[in-house]
Amino acid sequence: MAHGSRLVDLVQARIEEFLADRTSILRSMSPDLEPLAAFSKRFLSGGKRFRALFCYWGWEAVGGRGFDAFGSAGERDRFAVLSAASALELFHAAALVHDDIIDNSDTRRGAPSAHRLFGALHADAGWTGGSDDFGRASAILLGDLLLGWSDELLDEGLAALGDLRASRAARAEFVRMRSEVTAGQYLDILEERAWRTQPDAELRARAERVIVYKSAKYSVEAPLTIGGAIAGATETQLSALRDFGLPLGIAYQLRDDLLGVYGDPEVTGKPSGDDLREGKRTILIAVARERLAPGQRRLVDELLGDPGLDAEQVRMLQRTIGDCGAVDEIERLIGDNMSRAMAVLADAPFSREASAELGALASAVTLRSS
Repeated sequence: MAHGSRLVDLVQARIEEFLADRTSILRSMSPDLEPLAAFSKRFLSGGKRFRALFCYWGWEAVGGRGFDAFGSAGERDRFAVLSAASALELFHAAALVHDDIIDNSDTRRGAPSAHRLFGALHADAGWTGGSDDFGRASAILLGDLLLGWSDELLDEGLAALGDLRASRAARAEFVRMRSEVTAGQYLDILEERAWRTQPDAELRARAERVIVYKSAKYSVEAPLTIGGAIAGATETQLSALRDFGLPLGIAYQLRDDLLGVYGDPEVTGKPSGDDLREGKRTILIAVARERLAPGQRRLVDELLGDPGLDAEQVRMLQRTIGDCGAVDEIERLIGDNMSRAMAVLADAPFSREASAELGALASAVTLRSS
């Protein structure tokens, strides 16, 4: 990703410009809103910005301008794609804030999650009521605020585009993404609670459905098509972006599922085995259950989702899942989906530079350690 750091800097600058405007409005309303301003900035600092990068290179794949010409591209085009890429990062931050509440996660990227920050604020101030209740309620509102701001930021960019057809197409892709990821999140929490009532033979397919809608489309496919739509992509070009993005998004989430069980907490910023304590019914777990003997399967089912799992129980589950060959099968699935994505990329009607950068991004998201 030769231009990755420069693009990340440009996106960060656009986010900071937008946040400065919106947080000034909060501060003008009341000094008591300062935590919303401060925590918004905190959750939008740093990160790998994969969604923003896919958005930009979806735009570049169709437009074919070349990154070195980006600075001299039309001001409206530049503003539109940077605003859309940044809007995706605000949307992602909102999703993470809400996701941490749903999963009751204490940390995010090695620091306290939003509801824990608000809870600590309540406790330190000595306010009435429960700190946990205040933390959850406040974090829900922070997530809602970021979600609304992501829409405003996208609209700022699209309003400047000057191409009504492209603007409408990009907005349609964003709206579809928002519906899909919200529905996918519901399917995820449903699987954690309804899996016992479903036939064992259907659990892998149900886990695959979650991975497609909660993550694969949202993390890779939608950012690509939003960027492509801003550039005026044809249906053929949008189809190629989808055909590349979906298998890559699946590989991305499969890697995330492995990291949720085996990731190094010093790198991921989350406790080791966090997905085991949360009871995530991922494809990894579905594959393991298919391979395990009945006694081992019952043990996994009994322990999975217990928030009180100690370090030894986590290690035992990690060994059980790994020894049955489930991890190896997930690695094969990652490789197969990566191969499908790269085969599409080889024949896609994209600019040469964009194809090279998308290939590098594909490697980065599937080989990552956090």
